[in-house]
Amino acid sequence: MNADRLLERFLKYVQIDTTARPDAAEYPSSSGQLALGKVLVDELRALGIADAQQDEHGIVLGTLPASVEGERPVVALCAHLDTSPETSGENIRPQVIRDYPGGDITLPADPAKVIRVADNPELSDLIGRTLITTDGTTLLGGDDKAGVAVIMETIAWLGEHPELRHGPIRVCFTCDEEIGHGTDHIDLARLGATVCYTLDGQGANTIDVETFSADLAIVTIRGVNIHPGNAKNRMTNAVRVAADFVASLPRRTLSPETTDGRQGFLHPYEMGGGVGEVVLKILLRDFDESGLADRAEVLRHAAALCEADHPEANVDVQFRRQYRNLAEGLAKEPRAVDYARQALRRLGREPSETIVRGGTDGSRLTEMGLPTPNLSCGQHTPHSNLEWACLDQMVEAAEWLVSLAEIWAGAE
Repeated sequence: MNADRLLERFLKYVQIDTTARPDAAEYPSSSGQLALGKVLVDELRALGIADAQQDEHGIVLGTLPASVEGERPVVALCAHLDTSPETSGENIRPQVIRDYPGGDITLPADPAKVIRVADNPELSDLIGRTLITTDGTTLLGGDDKAGVAVIMETIAWLGEHPELRHGPIRVCFTCDEEIGHGTDHIDLARLGATVCYTLDGQGANTIDVETFSADLAIVTIRGVNIHPGNAKNRMTNAVRVAADFVASLPRRTLSPETTDGRQGFLHPYEMGGGVGEVVLKILLRDFDESGLADRAEVLRHAAALCEADHPEANVDVQFRRQYRNLAEGLAKEPRAVDYARQALRRLGREPSETIVRGGTDGSRLTEMGLPTPNLSCGQHTPHSNLEWACLDQMVEAAEWLVSLAEIWAGAE
């Protein structure tokens, strides 16, 4: 695998601002995603991918033809172009640390920002490796441009080595995954894949085989607005009702900051409005449907309590389905995970199967009928100005994909 070329790709991609915009009216939500997609189409065509294209929704598709004769399963490789809106993705200035000596890493543009070994214990196993960090003022974009770079290098490597056996490989780069819209415009018939792998996981050698199931609650609280000088016995302040609503939710349980493992949560993350109306957005997360139903009931109960305490207020709770746990869909195509295990073991590495307290494009693709495990690709501490990536782990991810393609080439 060409590590220098992979690094060059990654550094190029992260410097294109592709921050997703949650409140944008257009799709994709930011023009940078279209710009990066165009770059990738040009690169794919230069690699001989004749059908590479960017569709009207910004999705990039292309096919590496099989190197073996006969019908073979089509394997799709997927990553997303956007980066999280939680931290700025503008003017990213990546720092390359070769032969990492160990110890904490102080970021150059803001010495108060330090990537600490205490918070990133995996750094202790990466001494001598090549790391890429931010300068401390932005995120890095390894989520998911590490995945994009890994897929692009894999396609380049397979094209340069026709002796390697593989069936048809479909490339798919999506938009707006970070704001829950990565698969909104995916046409599975057009994609035409038997199985898909998202390259959107942290670290190395991990296969994400379960994710949260997820819903979004939108709570609209309507009060009675009137001039505060004439408000006695007439005003119902929606801001105060909203404060009571949030205060009534569990804080020492069922919150992200107090749960881990297989524990679900409720997460109020956005509030806006005024005296007349306030809108709250709340994430519901659990690993099964019954848990989501329990979380929803907590919100309905909180709404009823608020209406009882504030009779002139109306508290409306609406739920939107987001994505579901990978596990059930993957069970319908056991080769998806089994071949990923086999491919890694062929390289002398042992896979770790993990559960994810979050979701990927693969969650929704699997629910739609395309089994899609998520694989690690060298990213670490995503969504943060302390984000970093490991080039060696990115190379290992590309090697894993090549091995995986060879195993699928032998499947019927």
